[in-house]
Amino acid sequence: MRLHRDKIIELIKKEEIVTSSEVAKFLKVSWNTAEKGLLELALDGKIRRKKKEGTTLWMLK
Repeated sequence: MRLHRDKIIELIKKEEIVTSSEVAKFLKVSWNTAEKGLLELALDGKIRRKKKEGTTLWMLK
């Protein structure tokens, strides 16, 4: 999962704001796996989450 975490951070640095679906597509994993990786990064304080009109946006802190 460490590899996924690094790739997620790289993607967010490039795109600035991503959704869980975009991360899942980028990593070629399920939405649940992408969401889990994003939540772990949020708990570690590396990224933050913003809920907006039925979707969750992820960005660097």
